[in-house]
Amino acid sequence: MLEQLPFDGLPPTSSKPPGTRYPRPQRRPADRLFFAFFPDAEAAKETAIRANQLRGDNGLRGRPLATERFHITLYHLGDFNGLPRDIVAAAREAAAIVVAEPFRITLDRAGSFRRRGGNLPFVLHGGDGVAEAIAFQKILAAAVRSVGYRPGAELRFTPHMTLLYDDRNVPEQPVEKISWIAREFVLVHSLLGQTRHIILGRWPLCG
Repeated sequence: MLEQLPFDGLPPTSSKPPGTRYPRPQRRPADRLFFAFFPDAEAAKETAIRANQLRGDNGLRGRPLATERFHITLYHLGDFNGLPRDIVAAAREAAAIVVAEPFRITLDRAGSFRRRGGNLPFVLHGGDGVAEAIAFQKILAAAVRSVGYRPGAELRFTPHMTLLYDDRNVPEQPVEKISWIAREFVLVHSLLGQTRHIILGRWPLCG
């Protein structure tokens, strides 16, 4: 489920400064905050069709994500119990200083990402078709650092769109490309375990 939330519609949270290191939560985090690209409506529909095709072709049993939830995560700002207003404010401040022009994203490969414990993400990713997305993410990451927020170790950014999760490891394979022009990036509040994405802000790419 994808929702749009007014900028002042955040739940009550703490008010620690952006640079504060948060202690390890005593219970499983319920709230995730991240920047993302969402495909346009046509590309999202094509992705849903492709997810079902690839699921059958590769003997996977995992259920594809809902069409409106397909996205490319650009920057993971953290997992929390309750969404910190100060971190949201810092994220918005960072997003406001990003300047970039629209560009095309092309995904033409599929495969599983390995991780411990099974339930592997089966994803679409790309080669040269994601070069500009990688360059954009570096600009965004620099903006986040410039406002004084350090979410922790920054992982190597590999642009991808998760289709489903499955215990089977599928080797990388070429697929018919899915492509769209990125015209905006968004700040997302994900309610973990509830399959809900709440959009907290949108910023156009306009050069």
